[in-house]
Amino acid sequence: MKLYLIYGGKSAEHEVSVKSAHSILKVIYYDHYSVIPVYITREGQWLKAPAINDLSGIPEFEHMNQTETKEAFNFLEMKEGESVAFPVLHGPNGEDGTVQGLFESLDIPYVGAGVLASAVGMDKIISKSIFKEAGLPVLPYEEVHLTDWKVYPEGVLSALENQLGFPMFVKPANLGSSVGITRVLDSAQLQDAVELAFEYDHRVVVEKGVKAREIEVAVLGNEDIHTSVPGELVKHKPFYDYEDKYLNQEVFRQVPSDIPEELATELRLLAAKAFHAIDGSGISRVDFFLTEEGDVYINEVNTFPGFTNNSMYPRVWAKTGLPYEDLIEEVIQLGVRRHKDRLVKSTRRNK
Repeated sequence: MKLYLIYGGKSAEHEVSVKSAHSILKVIYYDHYSVIPVYITREGQWLKAPAINDLSGIPEFEHMNQTETKEAFNFLEMKEGESVAFPVLHGPNGEDGTVQGLFESLDIPYVGAGVLASAVGMDKIISKSIFKEAGLPVLPYEEVHLTDWKVYPEGVLSALENQLGFPMFVKPANLGSSVGITRVLDSAQLQDAVELAFEYDHRVVVEKGVKAREIEVAVLGNEDIHTSVPGELVKHKPFYDYEDKYLNQEVFRQVPSDIPEELATELRLLAAKAFHAIDGSGISRVDFFLTEEGDVYINEVNTFPGFTNNSMYPRVWAKTGLPYEDLIEEVIQLGVRRHKDRLVKSTRRNK
């Protein structure tokens, strides 16, 4: 089978995608796949590299975004013979339903969540609304639209302070990996934080800040949903930005999290419920806040979480009993099976 490993992308999470793709290339079962790396530049150009058929063909990490072949990619190639797309893309223009919709239109099997789940999971405002409707606990939040901000910024700032108080977190509605996020402690920081978030999106979500542990649960499956043991991001300061998480590697990931078994079971059930609420399939990582008082809140669902060998998603699955290389194979097969199931659905009107 030809496996098109697609990485890079028009997103602020470009570097994380490259790292994830390189880690995946090292553990794919090459006895079953011929892997064709497809790099998406920051400008959106799709470039294809020569096929990789064994470990010796993997390029060095530094050259993952400078593959030997610079020809533009032809999507019709994926229609020739048995093939599957593996979009290792994080953030907008990759994890948000856009690429997934492309593959659906072309009738090409692909790995990961579908169009709806990808779009909902990416949008922090829409996902929180759906979580609330599903009965999942969500922290108080407010949404800010760019048009309102341009017309009356003073009123927006005043309303945020009155509704949420400090501390608060200001985030772009559609982004991940802590890009564009600010922890705001007072009025003096709030305006700059909102303007920073608007550099990445035209909608911003502002959440009430709480002192809490960050617990994460991995989800795997289509109709049959499986959850991992919870992992925890152990923090030595209140907030870690993109550089801390991915470049400086300052975040310590404790697997499994040191929480009571009853709480771990509850979080796994909540993770499955959130996955179901957004119509998830394939993979997701569900992130929770656990306060000092023992209250649990869902933060977000990542429909394609980081996939480096140091990322939380593969680490919690390894601790649950599913090694990294077997996890990669499982997520590929889930994508293939979902496509086959979709093919049997009728497209004809009953008479």
